[in-house]
Amino acid sequence: MNSLLFLNLGGGEVLIIALVVLLIFGGAKIPELMRGIGKGIRSFKDGMKDIEQDINRE
Repeated sequence: MNSLLFLNLGGGEVLIIALVVLLIFGGAKIPELMRGIGKGIRSFKDGMKDIEQDINRE
């Protein structure tokens, strides 16, 4: 199975997914959800940067 499945999505599919997410979480929860995702991505990038610095020190 292709691990890059999301690259094959068209505009219509993305719109349908966005509408389903909006229906499930509601309009008020979307910003909070996006903030949580952003914090998670930032934490992951910081962890990767720390690992890279540790590797370069040795």
